[in-house]
Amino acid sequence: MDQPTVVIISDDAEFSRLISGRWQTERIVPALRVMSADLGPGFDPDLFDLAIVGPAVADAVRPLLEVLDRTGRPVILVSDCAATAWSVRAELPRILVVRQYEAWTDTLVLLATEALRRAEAVARAQRAEESNSILRRHAVLGQYVLDMRHSMNNALTSVLGNSELLLLEPGGLAPEARAQIDTIRHMALRLHEILQRFSSLEKEMTVVQSEVRREPRARAAVG
Repeated sequence: MDQPTVVIISDDAEFSRLISGRWQTERIVPALRVMSADLGPGFDPDLFDLAIVGPAVADAVRPLLEVLDRTGRPVILVSDCAATAWSVRAELPRILVVRQYEAWTDTLVLLATEALRRAEAVARAQRAEESNSILRRHAVLGQYVLDMRHSMNNALTSVLGNSELLLLEPGGLAPEARAQIDTIRHMALRLHEILQRFSSLEKEMTVVQSEVRREPRARAAVG
C-alpha cells in the first residue's frame, strides 16, 4: 500500500501539533498536511485520502464538511460542542465525529487508521472489479474470434484458391496485376497462420484448464 495522505484542516496550530505528535508514536505514519479551513476554489480532492477537521463553530464548519463529504473520501470532525456533533451525525452520516474528551487523540488516530484501511480495501475491490470487467470483455471478444474461425477459414480458402488460379495463367495478367494478386495470396496465407495460432492457443488453454481442475482432486486424494 502506498503511503496515504491525511490533511489536517484547522486554523489552530496547537490542534495540528497534537495530532502530528500523537501519530509519530505509531508504527505506520501517513503523510500529514496542514491546510487552512478556507479551502479555496482550487481545492483538489485527489490530494488526500482522509481529512481531519478541527473544532469550529457550527456555521463555519458546515459548508466545509459538505464540500469534503462530496469528495467521497473519509472525513473526521473533531468537535468540542455536543450540539455540533449531534447535528453533523444526523445530517451528514458519512462524516465521523470524535469528541474532545480525555485522550481524544488516541481515539482519533485509531479511528483514522481504520478509516484508511477501509478506504484502501474499497479501492482494491474497485480496481479488481474494473480488471474483471476488462477480462470479461476480452473473453467475449476471444470467444467470438474462436467461434468465427471456420467462417474465416472458408473465406480465406476461397481467396487463396482464386488467387492461385489466377497466378496459374501467366500470360493473362499484366505484371502489376500479378504482383497485386501475389500480395493478396501472401496476406491470405498470413491470416491463415494467425487463425492456426488461435486454434493452438485454444488447445493449450484447454490443457491448462484441465490441469488446474485436476490438481485439487489430486491433492485431496493424497491427503
